Amino acid sequence: MIMPKNPRQTSKAAASAAAKVLASSKSSKAAKSAAASALSQTPSSKSKKK
Repeated sequence: MIMPKNPRQTSKAAASAAAKVLASSKSSKAAKSAAASALSQTPSSKSKKK
């Protein structure tokens, strides 16, 4: 099964905030799950065109 490309991507600011949530020991499990989901939608370095 081939997964379709997701055109929606997380902004750099949102990705930075999500990374902080994941790094915090005080963040809830739900917050970490949402942050991980946001980071999974960030563009990968492999997909960037030179």
